[in-house]
Amino acid sequence: MNRPLRWVLVGASDIAATRVIPAMRALGQEPVAVFSGSPERGRRFAGRHQVPVAARTLDEALSVPADAVYISTTNELHHEQAVAAAAAGRHVLCEKPLAMTLDDAADIVRAARTAGVVLGTHHHLRASPVIRSIQKMVAGGHVGRPLAVRVHHAVELPQRLRGWRLKNPVAGGGVVFDITVHDADALRFVLGREVLDVTATAVNQGLAVPGVEDAVMAVLRLEDDVLACAHDAFTVPHAGTALEVHGTDASLFATDAMTQDPDGEVVLRRGGSTVPVDVGPRDDLYVTGLRAFADAVHGEGTPLATGADGFASLAVALAVRDALRTGTRTPVTPVTPVTPVTPVSSLEGETP
Repeated sequence: MNRPLRWVLVGASDIAATRVIPAMRALGQEPVAVFSGSPERGRRFAGRHQVPVAARTLDEALSVPADAVYISTTNELHHEQAVAAAAAGRHVLCEKPLAMTLDDAADIVRAARTAGVVLGTHHHLRASPVIRSIQKMVAGGHVGRPLAVRVHHAVELPQRLRGWRLKNPVAGGGVVFDITVHDADALRFVLGREVLDVTATAVNQGLAVPGVEDAVMAVLRLEDDVLACAHDAFTVPHAGTALEVHGTDASLFATDAMTQDPDGEVVLRRGGSTVPVDVGPRDDLYVTGLRAFADAVHGEGTPLATGADGFASLAVALAVRDALRTGTRTPVTPVTPVTPVTPVSSLEGETP
């Protein structure tokens, strides 16, 4: 049996507290240190969540004996922290977006490869039983040739999260880096295709400060001329999330598809018939993701979303940002050998 991982938490964040630490402990893994840019916040976080060490500097945190680092700081800090963690010989699981620029994201991927450590991007939707069931149905040919996807990922941002996401564009605030980047990864995962170009329109509907987008609609063209549209927002309180995949032979409809919980239902519609799809076990998304990451550390497979996947989803988010500024169709930076789509074949036999 593989030894459970010991983690350094870089970022005393809400996601670490509410989702990641409980998932770690459910797997027998343990956070052994936390570092925050605010030492007082880090100290309070450590006491509240029984983390033994509240480090005052990143170097101090990386000196604590551990196997891996989970980074959940604001987006502009990811690059420096991830490179430092890899250089210290720690495996790295970094929240999305992997970085703020493609150069920085590529730098993180290179640093991990140079150090020989595992790098994962924390796109939790790949662990959703709903999303995984749709991916398997599409890969199995149940919808025929995919033609179009509709993503509804417009939600109401919880009150406790209404800080830098709404106020600080330098830190990567706004709905594109918070939600659209997840859609990009989910589309690549479900379809096994890359996004080629995008058009988009964004507005400020009054939740974010002026100059920060809190609602966006994007149209994306993928390989094989598959079209996708996405509605992402912090401002929609009552809609629920959804994902639809439409093909030549059938359509898939999923409700509550883009959430942090293993909820949601999927149906396959063909002609006049509608058939429920078995989504499998309703395992916690964060337990599933951390289990896969730990397996990768022990030489068994890869993280659900690799550093290369993080690079590719960031490229889409940046293209959406560019399209918002120019008002024109914007190409996505071509995928290089450093950014392959996770092969569908590698998913066979996995436990959802």
